[in-house]
Amino acid sequence: MTIERASGLLLHVTSLPGPYGCGTMGEEAADFVNFLAASGQSYWQVLPLGAVCSHWHFSPYSSPSAFAGNEMLISPKTLHSQGWSTAEELRECQADPGTDFCDLQNTASKKTELLAKAARHFFKKNSQAAADAFTRFCSEQKHWLEDYSLFRALADHFQTFQWTSWPAAIASRQAAAVAHWQNKMQDAILLRQFEQFVFFEQWRTLKKYANSRGIKIIGDIPFYVNFESADAWSHPEIFQLDRASGLPAVVAGVPPDYFSSSGQRWGNPLFRWRQDGELHPGTTAWWTARIRHLLQLVNVLRIDHFRGFDTCWAIPASAQTAVDGQWQQGPGAAFFAALKKEMGDLPLIAEDLGELTPEVEALRDHLGFPGMKILQFAFDGQRGNSYLPHNFSHANCLVYTGTHDNNTSNGWFYGPESSEVTKLAIMDYLNLTNRDEFHWHFIRLAMQSIAGLAMFPVQDILGYDERFRMNTPGRGEGNWHWRLTPGALTPEIGRRLLHLTALFNRQAQA
Repeated sequence: MTIERASGLLLHVTSLPGPYGCGTMGEEAADFVNFLAASGQSYWQVLPLGAVCSHWHFSPYSSPSAFAGNEMLISPKTLHSQGWSTAEELRECQADPGTDFCDLQNTASKKTELLAKAARHFFKKNSQAAADAFTRFCSEQKHWLEDYSLFRALADHFQTFQWTSWPAAIASRQAAAVAHWQNKMQDAILLRQFEQFVFFEQWRTLKKYANSRGIKIIGDIPFYVNFESADAWSHPEIFQLDRASGLPAVVAGVPPDYFSSSGQRWGNPLFRWRQDGELHPGTTAWWTARIRHLLQLVNVLRIDHFRGFDTCWAIPASAQTAVDGQWQQGPGAAFFAALKKEMGDLPLIAEDLGELTPEVEALRDHLGFPGMKILQFAFDGQRGNSYLPHNFSHANCLVYTGTHDNNTSNGWFYGPESSEVTKLAIMDYLNLTNRDEFHWHFIRLAMQSIAGLAMFPVQDILGYDERFRMNTPGRGEGNWHWRLTPGALTPEIGRRLLHLTALFNRQAQA
């Protein structure tokens, strides 16, 4: 994939403003698309769109399915306009829109109740066209939807996602047990299928609108999936599990790095990439189906933790930290050759951050995937730092002031993360005589670089401080809650962004 010169904003859907507890795919999303278009932007980058749960603190990178959509993003107002919820039900789903942070637990509870009522309305009085659309959706998505909807129904019934603790017959998916539970849980299964039907209908409408305004959507695919998921339950053969217990033998993470001195122990099961010296056919088929599925939802797909395709940090499942892991070989270029044979050239971006080896960089370059440059990583005192704009070797990359895992740029610059020596070095590099409005100077630096695509978290164009960062890696709770307040993205901010976009030849062409 080769990127043409452009720019865009990073904002997860939950962070949109609105009266329903968290952002949705409704009119507030369309308003954001309009802001992007008016300010000359070409891209909207979102975090993973998968279903989220309180079990994993609502992290978009921890889902019970690699295919299902996040029902919390469904617009209640759109449900009402379709006749699937009443005005009173709509009011009951509302929350204070003027707060800077979501109460995701309360929002999830309200949205679950609303969707259950909407499903009853839908199946009681839906039109023939709606019924046909639902049937068609279930048929088209059968390859993952049946397993997912049964898994979620069973998880609710047994009150745990840990499927290895369910009765042995259904945990091991014996045919008679699957048939028994499918019959017993019909209503719960139908509700989950309805949620997914509504999610995908609303998302496709939003994507179509964004594309019509010249805005392409960059999605995000987590490299790993959870063991407590429909994926591991329905496809245990594609993971490295202990034969005796059925639990992961090794788990994923990263060694000590910029974010943590003890590394990060994520706990996800590792994929079984090889069988008899060849690519594991089941793993290859599952990954191909996953990428095909997500590329129907977005225009470009960022592969999180791209280095996992070269080597994975394998941590013994019994270890409490990531320190005692070791590198394990991934599928390498062979997987992408199989993927290309199946699907052709694909619009993929490699998240290539962290400690990279020459082999990982060679794989990325061999595949022609754009990588990522993070300006907050550029000022470590090393002149050869590859994140310094004058060291960018080519334009086929994305430059960010920071990502969802970083502090906001103002929080990083003005706060203790940057020493006084670092602050002075940054000011010298940017030719600053004072420290006012650092965020706009940092945005300008990215804009004027040779990187094909310049991306900015919305917090940075707003000049927000560290209180408004989206995620702190290694911290289990307190993440993913930030959201815009109504009116925060003012026309003046849009004009300033448009000026820099046009000045550095990144403006979307009509």
